[in-house]
Amino acid sequence: MKTLTSCLLTAALGAAMLTNAIAAPVVGTAAPDFTLTDINGNTHTLSAFKGKVVVLEWMNQECPFVIKHYDKSGNIPAAQKAAASQGVVWLLINSGHPGAQGDFDKAKVEAWMARTGATATAYFRDQDGKVGKLYDARTTPHLFVINPEGTLVYAGGIDDIRSSNVEDIAKATNYVNAALADLSAGRPITTPTSRPYGCSVKYAN
Repeated sequence: MKTLTSCLLTAALGAAMLTNAIAAPVVGTAAPDFTLTDINGNTHTLSAFKGKVVVLEWMNQECPFVIKHYDKSGNIPAAQKAAASQGVVWLLINSGHPGAQGDFDKAKVEAWMARTGATATAYFRDQDGKVGKLYDARTTPHLFVINPEGTLVYAGGIDDIRSSNVEDIAKATNYVNAALADLSAGRPITTPTSRPYGCSVKYAN
């Protein structure tokens, strides 16, 4: 027979799991608002970008999957450049704890961006993981697209081939580019969700 204590612990665990599930963002609902300070010391609030399309991308520069899409191919930097020409805001977020793999300081981030051609609007170090957990960001990369009304319209991977091989990029369907094209054309998002792939986000706990 279970003791009262064990029953209470089980109930508490179930409640915590339910709370976490409810907290995860849902496509088709308002994107959770947040405020972060970028590597240049400028504070940004997501809701301040209302009226623009916003892409959130979780980042770890030393992850092989990120290296595939940046250093080895320039795939995501090319997407960022094309998106910027359409007025899209692209925010990079690193939720790794201090000292984690890919936890770059300002100088290393700037050198990495110059080397890879990354043209994100801003880069944030979310070292306590609050924003990453708010969005249930699981992998690097993990991407979210928000429409001008502030609604989350896409959440998932960059594309449909879950590998770190650069050769697979040409064969893959880029879900983020497709979502941005659908928004630009005023169409419903063809693929609003997909399973993200990459390295796990290096949260502190």
